[in-house]
Amino acid sequence: MDYQQAIDFLFPLHRFGIKPGLERIGALLDALGHPERRLGTIVHVAGTNGKGTVASCVASIFSASGRKTGLFTSPHLVDFTERIRIDGQQIGQQKVAEYCEKLQPAVIETGATFFEATTAMAFAFFADEGVDAAVIETGMGGRLDATNVVQSDIVIIPSIGMDHTEWLGGSLREIAAEKAAIIKPGSRVFTAVPEAEEAFGPIREAVEAAGAELRQVERDAEWSVEAVCPGALALRIAIEGGEPRQIRAALTGSFHAPNVCLAVMAARSEGISWEHVGDGLARLGASGYRARLERIADKPVVMLDVSHNPDGMQKTAQSILELRNCFRFLYVIIGIAADKDAAGIVHHIAPVADEIVAVELPTERSLPAAELARLCAEAGAQHVSSRHTVAEALEFLDGRVEHEDMILVTGSFFLAGEVAAMERFRSARATAGVI
Repeated sequence: MDYQQAIDFLFPLHRFGIKPGLERIGALLDALGHPERRLGTIVHVAGTNGKGTVASCVASIFSASGRKTGLFTSPHLVDFTERIRIDGQQIGQQKVAEYCEKLQPAVIETGATFFEATTAMAFAFFADEGVDAAVIETGMGGRLDATNVVQSDIVIIPSIGMDHTEWLGGSLREIAAEKAAIIKPGSRVFTAVPEAEEAFGPIREAVEAAGAELRQVERDAEWSVEAVCPGALALRIAIEGGEPRQIRAALTGSFHAPNVCLAVMAARSEGISWEHVGDGLARLGASGYRARLERIADKPVVMLDVSHNPDGMQKTAQSILELRNCFRFLYVIIGIAADKDAAGIVHHIAPVADEIVAVELPTERSLPAAELARLCAEAGAQHVSSRHTVAEALEFLDGRVEHEDMILVTGSFFLAGEVAAMERFRSARATAGVI
């Protein structure tokens, strides 16, 4: 089996959709000799928004400290291999082919899903490469997520919001309970969910039931934002009453501050020095972190963003307002999946934009561009149009924007991936090597 054959085998597994449960992943891992038991220190990250950022921050810090660190995230932007990395380096295509060949009989026999097969592959790769630590982002939820076969040393839950309600429940309490189910006996748990919120109760209950340790970022850390600019966030952070430290993270937007604090708290609980913490956060791009308000072009500035629910878009809009003096006009290209809360999403970005171009995603799940444009207008956007594709939208804006303007591409991983793959933006792609 070569790489293309492996991809041709893996991607059609999406037809099985989402099938919560741990039986199939258990069978796949059994066929591979249970690599999930050989992952070193395990950091398990669940939540609604911020989990990808936190996972990448933790992995980058661990790598900077000299620990060989695996990072498993989803989805990818351009290439499947982005999902599975060690010290920032993507899994090699031949390795993907080799693991697919090993997994194929068990996948067929069990009817395993795409995410289950990918999870098993990641664990096998990390174990075979002898990682010292593995940072694992859940796919959806937690209790029945395929990643929930590991015995987590550290659990991080950045936020709880209303998403995937058809699978996780119709209230914040229900969703939090599902995500908190990744907490294991002896885990050190870190969360930015406020103690006063409904979602905090199930996290506290899961901690108590497991006899775990709990740290809450507002209670156990202090931070102040010193500077915000595209691609850089300067903070002062103090943990559990300690001396404040200056940190510069390669992130855009002050809303990332609690996520950075969570990563720092987790790293310090492992005895990682402040020097290595700073090095890891400054070199975050080397971990493969992309498309969270990522600057991919200048004159005009083009920002790539994957916010795809109301809470995430609210934070994106907040960050854009923080940068408002950096540009003249803001043009927004937006595409949203049909199963998302499109009205809630555009409610936050429409008032911020000077002009919006609605587009369709490169997937059958896309909301029609004309319908999205209508929602943007209803949300208060003054100038709205629609184009079938993001390429057409960029071509349309090429004749309108000035060097002092900004173009924000947002609304979906699908859209961000399509733009990241374009020839005109490829120079911004991460230059990480391949194992």
